[in-house]
Amino acid sequence: MPIRTRAAALAALTVTALAVGAAATAPAGAAPGEAAQKQASAQRKAAAPRFLAASELPPHPTGWTAGPVTDGFPEQLAYCLGEGVPAHDHRHRLFHTELDTSAAQVTVVTGSAAKGEALAARLNREIRTCADRLERTYPEIEAEGRFFGTLPAEEGATVHGLHTETSYGATDVHLLSVGRDGRTVTVVGWGQMGDFDDAPLAAFGKTAKKAVTKLH
Repeated sequence: MPIRTRAAALAALTVTALAVGAAATAPAGAAPGEAAQKQASAQRKAAAPRFLAASELPPHPTGWTAGPVTDGFPEQLAYCLGEGVPAHDHRHRLFHTELDTSAAQVTVVTGSAAKGEALAARLNREIRTCADRLERTYPEIEAEGRFFGTLPAEEGATVHGLHTETSYGATDVHLLSVGRDGRTVTVVGWGQMGDFDDAPLAAFGKTAKKAVTKLH
């Protein structure tokens, strides 16, 4: 039985067109407004955080398939973060295998490095308290959270684990990381049936580190 909570309200991505100086930099024959739009689009593309590729996830016998980068916060991470994530312009990518293993990455660019630091701290707190909140919300679930330490990647990354077992015997294990590069924060989640012994902790650590170092 999937564990879900209501996801936080999602803000739509907004774009500010660059109009000042557009006429001066417009190529010959191009309308000023068109040139400004092209310049703004190029700057957004250059500044947008990059996401993990399927090949950068922990190895899996069937391989991984990566979905497109999509606006919004993924419900696949809402079981721990859905109620505690502030409304930001989130973007995410989902990954799946041919079996029961799945993964998700969500990234947000905040207004400043200080705001990014505060958001990363809040996300870490939400994950650390996730097991207790799940047990309070779902009496049929027993949950255990573990903290696996930090990783040296830009402004740092943390790795957490979560194991859940239902009263009817279903067990799932999740690994989650929170990382930051300046004002950009990213969360990676991995999950499958099983317990902590089944979790590829070392490989996930490499994935979590890569998720941060390739953002910009």
